[in-house]
Amino acid sequence: MADKSANSNFAREPQRRIAAMTAIGMNALNPIMHFQVSMLRMCADSIERFAGDYKKRLEETATAVEEQSDKERAA
Repeated sequence: MADKSANSNFAREPQRRIAAMTAIGMNALNPIMHFQVSMLRMCADSIERFAGDYKKRLEETATAVEEQSDKERAA
């Protein structure tokens, strides 16, 4: 009887090792994923800020061109 329990424990040992290694790997991966997500957010914020500045400057340029053409028509 003791021999059966020893064999079943031996058979389960590789499964436990695989499960433990998987848990260690997932725990190690978690901070790396958080870092990558934060870098992506920072990049997306930069792109949004650039797009907002570009749009603002485009509107300013369009306004200046309209004012210039209005002055030329008035003259």
